[in-house]
Amino acid sequence: SIMKTMQPENSVSVSELRRRLDVGQPIELLDVRTPVEFAAAHIPGARLVPLDQLNCADFLKQRDTNDTPIHVLCQSGARARRAIENFRRIGFNGCVLVEGGMDAWLDAGLTVNRRESKVLPLMRQVQIVVGFLSATGALLALLVNPLFALIPLVLGSGLLFAGLTGFCGLAVLLAKMPWNQSGGCASSSCCTN
Repeated sequence: SIMKTMQPENSVSVSELRRRLDVGQPIELLDVRTPVEFAAAHIPGARLVPLDQLNCADFLKQRDTNDTPIHVLCQSGARARRAIENFRRIGFNGCVLVEGGMDAWLDAGLTVNRRESKVLPLMRQVQIVVGFLSATGALLALLVNPLFALIPLVLGSGLLFAGLTGFCGLAVLLAKMPWNQSGGCASSSCCTN
């Protein structure tokens, strides 16, 4: 049983995860998105621990059981992969990536819990900031000084880097903003059930 726990499959589709949940297979589901993303839609039974707050050693100590693989998801998969890599770094190999994350779960039309949130989704916040700063930089380059063209150049390069690597520094920064910290959870129970 120890070997089975330490070497589960590397990933699982959302349809297979749904099947496992339906048949009552014990599954520990870790959601590493932001509180706002979690509040907008999450899989029933998922436990929220945002990636930037995830201490893998502490998480493993607080588990009820060590027999169950940890199924990890985020919005599309990039943050979940980083979380799994963090678990591997401390010697734990019992994580399973939920392929496609919440995007795939929602695309498949599967059941979610939702909470009202007055905050825009993180990627829309990124688009607004980048769009506003790029337009402002371009306008300033045309009207004031051509060197202001560096602003949209830097922002475009950042988007290119995010697209190629799956890491968006602006999204990480925005996720830490106060308006993105309260996910609409009045109590901690909604994030752990």
